[in-house]
Amino acid sequence: MDQLPSESIGELLSRLVEDARESIRAEVGLYRAQILNWIARAKIVAAFGVITLMLVNAAIIALIVGLLLIAQRNVGPIWATVIVVVGTLICAALFGWLALRQLRGLIAKRIPK
Repeated sequence: MDQLPSESIGELLSRLVEDARESIRAEVGLYRAQILNWIARAKIVAAFGVITLMLVNAAIIALIVGLLLIAQRNVGPIWATVIVVVGTLICAALFGWLALRQLRGLIAKRIPK
């Protein structure tokens, strides 16, 4: 005849529950490590994005100063400043209007449930 198990059903169930807990802890630890790795990589992407935006901003400022210097030769410093500032404000107003239009579209659609 087969030998009876040395542990009772209660002890086996207790061990099963403890093993399940350990398995769940290991899975949670794995997912936590994966999420933290993703967040670390996302921080690097965000830093590169910020640096890119800063460089684009510097290039746009250089462009505006260059336009000011070019226009200054033809119309003088005061009118060149007025022309470049008004042109820049028109561009800013256009992009602001486009952003507002997109925002209104997002608000109108709302978040799907």
